[in-house]
Amino acid sequence: MRAKRVVVTGLGAITPIGNNLNDYKKSLFKGISGCDNIKSFDPTNFKTKFACEVKNYDPLDYFDRKESRKMDIYAQFGMIAAAEAISDSNIDLDNIDLNRVGVIWGSGVGGIETFQNELINFAENDKKPRFNPFFIPKLIPDICPGLIAIKYGFKGPNFATVSACASSSNAIIDSYNYILSGTSDIIITGGSESAVNETGVGGFNALKALSERNDSPKTASRPFDRDRDGFVLGEGGGSLILEDYDHALNRGAKIYAEIIGFGMSCDAHHITAPHPEGEGARLVMENAIKSSNIEKESIDYINVHGTSTPLGDKSEILAIQNVFEKHAYNLNISSTKSMTGHLLGAAGAIESIASIFSINDGIIPPTINHFTKDDEIDSKLNLTLNKSQKRNVNIVMSNTFGFGGHNTSVVFKKYN
Repeated sequence: MRAKRVVVTGLGAITPIGNNLNDYKKSLFKGISGCDNIKSFDPTNFKTKFACEVKNYDPLDYFDRKESRKMDIYAQFGMIAAAEAISDSNIDLDNIDLNRVGVIWGSGVGGIETFQNELINFAENDKKPRFNPFFIPKLIPDICPGLIAIKYGFKGPNFATVSACASSSNAIIDSYNYILSGTSDIIITGGSESAVNETGVGGFNALKALSERNDSPKTASRPFDRDRDGFVLGEGGGSLILEDYDHALNRGAKIYAEIIGFGMSCDAHHITAPHPEGEGARLVMENAIKSSNIEKESIDYINVHGTSTPLGDKSEILAIQNVFEKHAYNLNISSTKSMTGHLLGAAGAIESIASIFSINDGIIPPTINHFTKDDEIDSKLNLTLNKSQKRNVNIVMSNTFGFGGHNTSVVFKKYN
């Protein structure tokens, strides 16, 4: 019996550097920064006054008014990304078994804006319990996969993964495994997040996790740079259609790439800080290589977690050097968070899409905003600084790490 294979047959995205798949790709390869002063609320009293927001977003461009009021923005972003991916995949909904189509979605904080606004309203109305009847459905992180399934009639596995910034990568991994197990033919996966609000910015400021480079927002996300001072908050969503290979062939689907393996690990070290020697990052990449049944020398590009934090960037690079040894100097390495900011639970989804772009277009997206060499990061490594680079890309590893020590790596291969 032939081993099952899992392929990617559709993509969708709404990001701070493009509100659809093609615009996102163009901006990635051009090295566009999606950061600017915050528009969605008045940040005057906050230490950080900028973020990577989705530009020119009006929910009424996608939903009617009644429908949009029942959804937190994170779910709206998820619905938009999933709709584009489903359309892109050319799935004929009338001629597939909807019982074997699932939705597995990642979000780190779900409807945090809904939670914030309802509590503000409660406090401002003398604590009278006048809550929106959709408060709880808008809040919960698993409502987005439920909404997607309700819209299209997908009756397969349906749930949310929550592992902080690794959430959507865990969703992709679970989707991969459900297809390998024979449970589903198709799974709509990915993640979405919308935490650019008073609670999100204020909370991350309290953790001292965000950059405070208010004099130069567009250059604030600067992974691997000596003067990096924290990550930049982003928002949006990304969706991938994962499909059983034989099912995709039978319906004549276009195939973007194949998923060949994954890794998962935990730092077991600290609630927010990475292991200083990158132990969890080393382990997750080793697990991904073993799962993929490949030699480490076959990997061409790593889309790193690369958040632009002083400790995180250094520990991830150290882990890469420990895993890949001499081959580390043959790799392209880049952090697309330098352009999109950090989409928290949705990061793995849009970065997996960026990884697939690199395979299909033969272009490595850059790490922008690099100005000053960090003596603690090996300058001989190819960090794809400031400009995209052309390269034949066969295999890509995408890393995402989350608060709590959650680590994931997903390995994508060119489809042959």
